[in-house]
Amino acid sequence: MPSRRTDPVTVEVVELIGDVVARYHMEYEHAAASHQLTGAQAKVLNMLTLEPMPMRRIAQKLRCEPSNVTGIVDRLETRGLVERRPDPADRRIKLAAPTEEGVQTADRLRESLDFAREPLAGLSAEERTALRDLLRRMLG
Repeated sequence: MPSRRTDPVTVEVVELIGDVVARYHMEYEHAAASHQLTGAQAKVLNMLTLEPMPMRRIAQKLRCEPSNVTGIVDRLETRGLVERRPDPADRRIKLAAPTEEGVQTADRLRESLDFAREPLAGLSAEERTALRDLLRRMLG
């Protein structure tokens, strides 16, 4: 009996996930470039539109060093897309937050990402929910 790691369906699923991730990454980089952003800048801007957060938390989410995030936020701030503001809960902490222009740029960026949206549109609401739940389960 083959192990679960090498059975043909598992091998195919792993390959398909890799293909989806590669295509999404390629389209994300292209969409970011069309807004004169790097992929990392676009990811940070998108994260901040969901909620302002301190540099350390951004770094944790991106799995990188806080000094890298500082550079990314500095460049976004220079472009007027992000601002630093005190955390209302702890004024010693600075939060990175999108400006109105940053929110609009992130919205346009998301609108230009067809790859993720179009294939999912071909799935029913129940299938999308099942896929979401399976992905969450895979990630623990």
